[in-house]
Amino acid sequence: MSRPRRQHRGRNVPRRRRGWFDALLTRQPWASPLLALGAVVNAGALGYRLTEGWDWGDCYWMVLITLSTLGFSDPHTAVMHTGGRLVTALLLVGGLVVVQQTIQKLLELTNAGYFRRLRERRYRLQLQRTMNQHVILCGYGRIGREIAEQLTGEGVPLLVVELDPDRIGEAQQRGLTVLQADATLDETLEEAGIHHCRALVAALPSNAANLYVILSARGLAPRARLIARADSSEAEGKLRLAGADQVVSPYVAGGRTMAATALRPLAVTFMDLLAGSDCEVEEFRLSADPERLGGLEGASLAELQLGRRSGALVLAIRGPSEGGIEPPLIANPGGDVRLEPGQLLVVMGSQGQLQTFADLLGPALAGVEVMQA
Repeated sequence: MSRPRRQHRGRNVPRRRRGWFDALLTRQPWASPLLALGAVVNAGALGYRLTEGWDWGDCYWMVLITLSTLGFSDPHTAVMHTGGRLVTALLLVGGLVVVQQTIQKLLELTNAGYFRRLRERRYRLQLQRTMNQHVILCGYGRIGREIAEQLTGEGVPLLVVELDPDRIGEAQQRGLTVLQADATLDETLEEAGIHHCRALVAALPSNAANLYVILSARGLAPRARLIARADSSEAEGKLRLAGADQVVSPYVAGGRTMAATALRPLAVTFMDLLAGSDCEVEEFRLSADPERLGGLEGASLAELQLGRRSGALVLAIRGPSEGGIEPPLIANPGGDVRLEPGQLLVVMGSQGQLQTFADLLGPALAGVEVMQA
């Protein structure tokens, strides 16, 4: 025989399912006092309607001047019947209590920062709806300011993620869109639009913070382009292991630029002029599917005449990766170089020229990545 089930007090009582009204009161703490105030106002207006027979406008007007205790010289009070005076007395006793509690509750929510958090939530939801193919810049320090200036100068949509109030104010003064949050958190990156961004740049002052950002971003968006700042070769190696596509050391880059200026000043001057022009460098990735290449497969650059037909310049070509290993880059390719599935073409030109180049590739084009020239 089966053992009888023990009946514990209160354990087998079915739980009442929460309705929309309970959910409203739980999610919106301001709803309860406002609903109570609305109930008092409508009950008072209904009371005047039944006892005095006034139209609804006069009824609500009488409720208003009664609750505000400012309208007892109103002409309606001189001809008010006993029922109307009773409604007025109830409004004075019960209504003022409800008004006081409503004002107190709203002040408590304001002091607790509820409405500020509500505005921030709406702002973040708006960011998720409007931001697309943008660059996420984590950190607005000295390097972050320079990055933001370069990107905004190129007309690239930019979202700055920063916690420091002073830096946030400085970024907003320059007209930048700012998300005040911790960039190392997954929820922050999701709010910033990591799944549909153009690239993410981790420019925080700490190597550990940049490492956390790259780890979180790579886990959330495996195909996102991630760029990180590093202060040492050791940090650079860890950031690459974490999933960074490119790691830049300001000290190493600055040292190389100064050395190049000493050895090849004309070349450095040319690159500076190129960065200030309308030229861009784009990476055109060909599809790995030979059927999508069609007649382009096996054709040489001399036969296709892509540069002459588009006006863009093919700077380099990299073959398809084998076993996750990228082959070396072929700089200044000759006309005998032939196109293959999965190749990467590095092309320089204006926006119009690059668009024409992409149109010439047609369905063979798998993706495009833009770099600053």
